Amino acid sequence: MSRQLTYQAPGLRAWLGLLVVLGPVLLVSMDGSILFLAMPRISRALTPTADQALWILDVYGFAVGSLLIAFGNVGDRYGRLRLLMTGAAVFGAGSAAAAFAPGPELLIVARALMGVAGATLLPSGLAVLSELFPDPRLRARAIGVFAATFAAGFAIGPVAGGVLLERFWWGAVFLINLPVVGLFLVLAPFLLREVRAARAGRIDVPSVVSSAAGLLLAVYALKRAAAEGPEPVPLLLGAVGAALLAWFVLRQRSLPHPLIDLSLFRDRVFAVSVVTGLLPLAAWSATAYLAGVYLQSVLGLPVLDAALLALPGAAVLTVTCVVTPFVVDRIGKRAALVTCHLSIAGGLLLLLPASAAAGGAGWYVASTVVTGVGYGICFSVVADTAVGAVPPDRAGAAGAIAETSNEIGNALGIALLGSLAVVVFRLWGPDAAPTLEETLQLPALAPAVAAEARAAFVTGLHAVAVVAGSLHLALGLLALRLLPRPRAAGQRS
Repeated sequence: MSRQLTYQAPGLRAWLGLLVVLGPVLLVSMDGSILFLAMPRISRALTPTADQALWILDVYGFAVGSLLIAFGNVGDRYGRLRLLMTGAAVFGAGSAAAAFAPGPELLIVARALMGVAGATLLPSGLAVLSELFPDPRLRARAIGVFAATFAAGFAIGPVAGGVLLERFWWGAVFLINLPVVGLFLVLAPFLLREVRAARAGRIDVPSVVSSAAGLLLAVYALKRAAAEGPEPVPLLLGAVGAALLAWFVLRQRSLPHPLIDLSLFRDRVFAVSVVTGLLPLAAWSATAYLAGVYLQSVLGLPVLDAALLALPGAAVLTVTCVVTPFVVDRIGKRAALVTCHLSIAGGLLLLLPASAAAGGAGWYVASTVVTGVGYGICFSVVADTAVGAVPPDRAGAAGAIAETSNEIGNALGIALLGSLAVVVFRLWGPDAAPTLEETLQLPALAPAVAAEARAAFVTGLHAVAVVAGSLHLALGLLALRLLPRPRAAGQRS
């Protein structure tokens, strides 16, 4: 006689608890993108150098991505609610410090602190859902809402930043975090309960240090090479960073409780899904940041107009993220992943007709609408695959894998593709200043020099679109070749 498990329907506490958890999730994802339209204003206020501007943008993503898996394990062992409460408090403190930072150096430090706190919020927030929703079907729906909220935060971040900057100074994009953090700290102890894994291994500190340090050193070397050309010290640091990352991967194979279970990547669907979590976010973050500068500093649009132009793409991304789980049930993950990469590739290539002349805004909107389909698929498929790949008692670490691929992709996009745009500007620009913003702020700037600088920036944007689009096209074709077909109609691969 088969034994069938029954679950009590979740009550009001569960649904209110879900809403409370979604607050920090929305903030963490929004803060990965909210500066894209704000950077021209921040550049005028704080005058950061070219590499400082890139660090302001992506140190947050690197801090989140480097520590997500580690904090997923910490929450599994010491308690997810305790980690959520601590992380929320630190996130609020970092937001306040960022809002009133007097210079670029302190803003970078504050953004890094926010990233460390954000790394505590995402995996523990996802894992707490297992206590709120013990029924697997309802838990899957809650995870879908979690993923949709995370995607929506990335999408609406630039829009929210643009609306705030229309009325307030640049620090307001950080102060909006404080009411949400305060509400969470008040309500979470009443609506959420402490959750720990039954058996959690110890945290391997060398793995945490080597992964974080390796990423930061490698990216620092790339940024310095892009801004200043190849120099001995940055190249040496880059080599050290690459060696640390290689050692980190080798170490995971021998640990009883690794930060990343490399055996999961033997599954081709899982492996392609995780890459799908990384590459689209790299393309999205880089093009969103560069497009923000393009709309304001090349086309001369007010920040609010630039924010409104981002709305159609944000709407498509959010809706796609919500409906993707239902579509995947019919067409399978293989078709979904291929569609993801091909739509992003096609959308990125729509940026190529954009120029320094009028009319470029239309091509930007068309690009965001087409790519929004792929980005929405990316968020949904990656979260579903990662969480479903491991036992429930490892939910914190598993959820961290999904979010890590997103956050590392977000940071790498600005670091690598953003550096490519810097190199192109340095080679094709008027050689008056390292960036477009610094060039346009020069006193007594000749109109011909300004036009040359704008044209060089657009060339850099085109180069990023071509490289990112080509990578997506290649990965889409690779997914088409490597991933298995569904074995039956309506069956997920």
